[in-house]
Amino acid sequence: MKPATIRDVARHAQVSVASVSRALNGSDTVTEETRKRILESAEALQYVPHSGARSLSTSKTNTLGIILPDLYGEFFSELIRGMDLAAREHGYHLIVSSSHDDADGAAAAIRSMRGRVDGLFVLSPQIDSANLATAMAGRLPVVLMHGGAAESTLPSIVVDNNGGAHAAVDHLLAGGCRDIAHIAGPAGNLEAEARLAGYLEAMAGAGLEPHVVEGDFNQGSGHASARALMDAPRRFDGVFCGNDMMAIGALLAFQEAGVRCPEDIAVVGFDDVPIAALVRPGLTTMRIRIAETGRRALQRLVGQIEAAQAGREATQSSSACEVVRPELVIRTSTRTAVSTTRAADGRPSGVTASAQGENQDG
Repeated sequence: MKPATIRDVARHAQVSVASVSRALNGSDTVTEETRKRILESAEALQYVPHSGARSLSTSKTNTLGIILPDLYGEFFSELIRGMDLAAREHGYHLIVSSSHDDADGAAAAIRSMRGRVDGLFVLSPQIDSANLATAMAGRLPVVLMHGGAAESTLPSIVVDNNGGAHAAVDHLLAGGCRDIAHIAGPAGNLEAEARLAGYLEAMAGAGLEPHVVEGDFNQGSGHASARALMDAPRRFDGVFCGNDMMAIGALLAFQEAGVRCPEDIAVVGFDDVPIAALVRPGLTTMRIRIAETGRRALQRLVGQIEAAQAGREATQSSSACEVVRPELVIRTSTRTAVSTTRAADGRPSGVTASAQGENQDG
């Protein structure tokens, strides 16, 4: 059988098509008796309003677009989870697309969203993508997230990547590490570059020589980079990884080689994806509360949409750049105390206290 149409509902309820439309859209120009009859007819016929036709008449789709640099990985799934929970609370659905981590892909994704969504999220690890979103969005409400967002005039949420990286290295230093390497994210990614800068600043502040290996934010590159560190003539006792997935890859490589963590080498990640608390040893990391960040971004976008529909200016808070400050979560991949006795080369001679217990929920 063909799906019921609005005309079928009108015929069944013995009213005009306009009355059905007004009743289903919540208009107060329809009497309660007529509204009840229309709703009963719609239920009896299993009528589902056509979202496309409805959006033409109301200029509202109740749909939000999300453009990510990639659809793969725990970080993005956790971010979308937070957005989805908040979207349901506000009566919105989500459409997700990937920019494939380049400006051309972002342009194609933005074009595909226009006319189909009430607002748009753009995760922009490259400045080109942020500028492109600003140029192409037109009057569409947009919230930028991470990376290039801070360089835009659009409302944005950014992570203090530099400060978080500095805190990660400071934690390794406090645990007695002195030969600390960094497995960095991909070149050209603004978040990766900010975390690298924080690492370099912390090492310079401690008077230590840095050592950087480039990764790509995936587990495989963390594994390969850790193997490269073990093959190097220099003996490292600490590693700060640009994200958790590379840190997990590094932990696996060290385990395969019989290198103890944290006794021989301590490891810190960044993001606190859910699996970071489940691997062994548990991964010390910089928590940015991914799902909550997604929820906050959605609330800000809905605030813009509601302001535009009411014909008023967005509040100053909704148009500002909001900064997420990472929090250090200590698990067993790092040391919490070392002996004060040091070898001649300055390295700690041994660990005198066990690492802090697992911190599953912070």
